[in-house]
Amino acid sequence: MKTVLTGIKPTGDIHLGNLLGAIKPAIEMSRSGDFDRALYFVADAHALTSVRDPEIFKNYVYETTATWVALGLDTEKSIFFKQSDIKEVFELTWILNCMTPKGDLNRAHSYKDRVQKNQQEGRDLDHGVNMGLFDYPVLMSSDILLYDTNEVPVGKDQVQHIEIARSIAGRCNEYFGEGTLVEPQEVIQKNGSYVVGLDGRKMSKSYGNVIPLWGTEKKLRKTINKIATDSTPEEAPKDPDNCTIMELYRLFATADQINALEKRYREGIGWGYAKLELFEVVNEYLKEPRERFNSLMNNKDELDKILNHGAQRASEIAEATMKRVRSRITGF
Repeated sequence: MKTVLTGIKPTGDIHLGNLLGAIKPAIEMSRSGDFDRALYFVADAHALTSVRDPEIFKNYVYETTATWVALGLDTEKSIFFKQSDIKEVFELTWILNCMTPKGDLNRAHSYKDRVQKNQQEGRDLDHGVNMGLFDYPVLMSSDILLYDTNEVPVGKDQVQHIEIARSIAGRCNEYFGEGTLVEPQEVIQKNGSYVVGLDGRKMSKSYGNVIPLWGTEKKLRKTINKIATDSTPEEAPKDPDNCTIMELYRLFATADQINALEKRYREGIGWGYAKLELFEVVNEYLKEPRERFNSLMNNKDELDKILNHGAQRASEIAEATMKRVRSRITGF
């Protein structure tokens, strides 16, 4: 079985960067016919490192599920489930912890970044670091290895996590015999992995420069109008290859639409008009998914059915993997 897997952390404010950088490529991969099975899970256990309100937490899980279904994921042809519904993932995490040198986790980006920030602010180096954050890469490795995953689509900033998972799997295979765990490979997303935000930097919640997916049309237009532009007069020619508005426009528009707007740029265009054109293509793309999303969020029973059905299917794979791993490692 050739398996592809992606996890989605439910932390709210799903935005265009999530859509273009992760969700859309993953859905396309599930439709490609290149894999025997495609698994997508809501990484709710990972969200516990930062989310403390149970009502917000639960809503984030539902929003994430509704988002993927609304955007076209076929939950019959692929397996979509909630991470915490598969208890074997936590059993495997403990086993992998026992096979992972602490030094590997000291070098993990998420931990190093927090330590560096604390150092810059003159705080204790481990201020705000809980064990969930420190052990994040091992839980992620368990997410991947539990389902005999062959390929994991990621952006460049996530490659280290796959390297850690591969290293742990290789170590287990060395200790307990080849085939104990499948050694996964990363697949770098070539398109959409870097989506520009309102201020020209990468779209990110940490920068506060995102364009949310599921607001009203009015909110979407208001947000797009916040895209930073210069004071060039309306009649002055503008460079379509050096513009945040145009960069986002190309991700949604047809070839004919792109050519027409590029021509307007070179002839002279007002920023308000350019932003309106961007709003029109983005809104058209999101119109039907928005209706589907709102319908799903008003019918949590349907979302529960989707998650429960996915959990049953994922559990079958997880149980088989853990039976093999337990036998190899403990003899039972």
